[in-house]
Amino acid sequence: MIHRRFFKPPRVIPLALFLGTSAWSFVYVSLPFYIERISPGDPASTLRWTGWILGISPLVTVLTGPIWGRMAGKGNPKAFYVAVQIMQGIGFVGMALARNLPELFLARLLLGAMGAGSTFAFMIAGGTHEDDVRREVSAVQSAMTMGQILGPLAGAVAAARIGFVPSFVLGGVILWGCAGLVQWGVPPPERLPGAGDERRASSWGLVVTVCFLVLAGSIQVLFLPAVLPQILPPLGVGSTETLEVGGLIIFASGVAAAVGSLAAPRLADLIGERRTVVSFLALSSGLLALLGLAGNAWSFGALRFLQMLVVAPIFPLAVTLIARRAGGEAIALVNSSRIAASFVGPVVATTLLTWTTPSLLFALLAVPGLACLPVVGRGRTSRPGVREGTR
Repeated sequence: MIHRRFFKPPRVIPLALFLGTSAWSFVYVSLPFYIERISPGDPASTLRWTGWILGISPLVTVLTGPIWGRMAGKGNPKAFYVAVQIMQGIGFVGMALARNLPELFLARLLLGAMGAGSTFAFMIAGGTHEDDVRREVSAVQSAMTMGQILGPLAGAVAAARIGFVPSFVLGGVILWGCAGLVQWGVPPPERLPGAGDERRASSWGLVVTVCFLVLAGSIQVLFLPAVLPQILPPLGVGSTETLEVGGLIIFASGVAAAVGSLAAPRLADLIGERRTVVSFLALSSGLLALLGLAGNAWSFGALRFLQMLVVAPIFPLAVTLIARRAGGEAIALVNSSRIAASFVGPVVATTLLTWTTPSLLFALLAVPGLACLPVVGRGRTSRPGVREGTR
């Protein structure tokens, strides 16, 4: 038998988040095709159902996430992570048992109400030694990004080979495995003397600022897949090649995001957290606006790769600012902002593209990020080697 101490939290938590995110992506990629199969309505009605069934989970999680975070902050984040993963696994089985669209919608709604396992993972990461917080949060974010990259490929293959319903059940089994991994491999968190009082004293102004910062940055990350079919043809991509070229751009973007997240701790050590966030958000917004000047798919893909590389460190560093000072409710609010962007980004991008050009779309999506810069820049910037919030 392998000794329990072999599984250290820095290894277990990112592994569990990678598997859990893969399970969600695993199911998400085949869900529209399953909806189309069981839908009795016309294409327009089916499309409306698809949007709501896909979008209801993140919408509900945005509302319930802070409640879960508040409860976990008063208790044991590890226990909440395990419980939520078990319940979400049951929810995946509920999706497999659904035989019509209303039942599938209800199953997805309940899944959203169960909270986000990533919130508890960030809370566990934030409870580590102060010197390790940035690295822990960055590792969790990178693991989630890799799960989002590899999960859809595995899900598409599984749905094609074993069918939709068995693939939903398999996704649930993966989540149950994540629960067991964390239950067995992560020791109970230790409460540091005075830590709770310090976190409760955190400024809610800072929390709100970080929420807007995360929302703006995450929109820059998540908007593109929804509009790629309309953006690629003007760049010279033929109708038969859009899926392949779009897939390559999304894959390369995901790799850049994972690399950028892993680089976040080193960048913060070199130039400070706030300075990194401000400079990289400005650079990301500028690169986003420059996407409109791309003349072909390759230059567009290269600019997008660079833009994702510099926007990726923003989220883990923003979470680090909160994790050191705030409780579970604040961390959940910040994570809910990221989840909200997965709904807001595609909706805003597709809506804007109905009445404007891609170039203007990219410029408009860069505005929220630039608007955050004066607020974030007014905060005290830590010097390299000096941690913010310490005296």
